[in-house]
Amino acid sequence: MAMRTSVTVAALALAGLACQAASAAGVITFDPDSGGSTSFSMPSGNIGCVYTPEGGSTTYMPADGEPELSCDRVAPTYLRFVLGASGATTLYKDVGDQGCCSSDNPLPYGTTWRIEPFTCASDSKGLRCERDDGHGFFISKAKTEAY
Repeated sequence: MAMRTSVTVAALALAGLACQAASAAGVITFDPDSGGSTSFSMPSGNIGCVYTPEGGSTTYMPADGEPELSCDRVAPTYLRFVLGASGATTLYKDVGDQGCCSSDNPLPYGTTWRIEPFTCASDSKGLRCERDDGHGFFISKAKTEAY
């Protein structure tokens, strides 16, 4: 009887660890590139994002020097959403440097990417990114929203 109890306790402990690992597995991080920025894209290839850390990267410096998240949508029209460290999202409809989207670092549907103060959730219906204070945006082929 003691052996059965030990096996049951061990099985429950392993099940608990598996649940913790599964919930932690939903948040994905990517290593910065050699310039210091971090990028990821949606599995569809229609949306790609670049995170620039505080102080900028070797190729880009946000105007205020604070961290910034920029996401581009390719179709049906090319748009850029930029969320800085403060204020509302800025939406650019006339983007001159249309270079989205790398297949490196796909953010699978059902997962989340996070680097403070930004969080992005990938879903088959689109990408939602928010700053810790609630400002953010939603991007899909059918709908866009900046707030």
